[in-house]
Amino acid sequence: MRPTVSSSIRIPAATKAGTFAAAFAALVVGAACGGPSASSPQQGTLPATADEAASAVETAVKTAVLEVVAETTIGPGNITVTPAGKVVMTLHQFYQPELRVVSLGESGKLEPFASQAQPDSVLGLQADRDGVVWLLDNGMRSGKTPRLIGWHSEEDRLVKDIDLGDVTPDGAFVNDLVIDTDHNVAYIADPAGGANAAIVVVDLASGNARRVLEGHESVVPEDMDLIIDDTPVRIRTPDGEEIRPRVGINPIAADKDNEWLYYGPMHGTGMFRVATADLRNPALSSTDLAAKVERYADKPICDGITMDDAGNIYLGDLANNAIGVIGPDRNYRVLISDPRLSWTDAFSFAPDGYVYTVANQLQRSATLNAGTDATEPPFHVLRFKPPVGGVVGR
Repeated sequence: MRPTVSSSIRIPAATKAGTFAAAFAALVVGAACGGPSASSPQQGTLPATADEAASAVETAVKTAVLEVVAETTIGPGNITVTPAGKVVMTLHQFYQPELRVVSLGESGKLEPFASQAQPDSVLGLQADRDGVVWLLDNGMRSGKTPRLIGWHSEEDRLVKDIDLGDVTPDGAFVNDLVIDTDHNVAYIADPAGGANAAIVVVDLASGNARRVLEGHESVVPEDMDLIIDDTPVRIRTPDGEEIRPRVGINPIAADKDNEWLYYGPMHGTGMFRVATADLRNPALSSTDLAAKVERYADKPICDGITMDDAGNIYLGDLANNAIGVIGPDRNYRVLISDPRLSWTDAFSFAPDGYVYTVANQLQRSATLNAGTDATEPPFHVLRFKPPVGGVVGR
């Protein structure tokens, strides 16, 4: 049955135009996360100093309002909004959806997106300033080779199809990405099996890719449980063993000028950063590149992240059903707490000045709840107004 958005929800007018990877693969395969010109013009001028930016965040903490954009009957994965205002989402592969990628139509239905590209299992996606939506197909649903697909959202055509087989080892789980249109590069987070987590750097013109920082402390998980609503996240393996997963690099984002990449392990207390120029420099040895990495700030366990033009990092605080923000002062604050924020998975700035996000109750899915589906539909597409605008699509 094709999933639909609840007819009682109106799409706002502005939106219309062990190892985790091994256990996951065993469960899912075979089973029945722009340039400056794309920044929002509706947010006013940027704070002039770090103190002003921190003050703007403090004000937002007191005034931020969470709005429901849509309700769905199946869990969304990640979300992006194109420069033309089209909301595009992946449907999470843990829920075995018939459709892989969809857009929110004017009638409130989930409409197939890029189906001609035959995506297998897409989580991460991001629209660039030209309206190309880049789909990160991890291939784990059918055991296919991971690929990066560029699909033009307005012209409805394939732009690029890049094979990632040479840079994805067995157990790879390419999960989220950043599209850097200033340098025509994609930066991909691959938590893989934990110890071999890495960043994949892809030249979008040639399709050439490199795997970097594999096994570095900034990408591998820490030994910590994720507990939500007093219940730990657990995976039951096919042989009946119950494990509490440890996931490496997942949150990943770039600043507005694509100078720095910010990232960290999902199960980890640190947010790290590295200059994109260093990531793109093949002459740097693995040791030299590792020396360029900086621990930027403390963070909670989180999935997707995004950044605004002032350097605020927004993230889903999974354990607390919240959205948090790391300011330019490098301090973490909770921005919005709400029970509807049940596993906030991804964010995207939109041309209407809002940040769009999804909540997919992933901790209640059979995959992460020891084989028992305890989800409580509907799932939510949500938005909030940030204190500062950001690059549309991210």
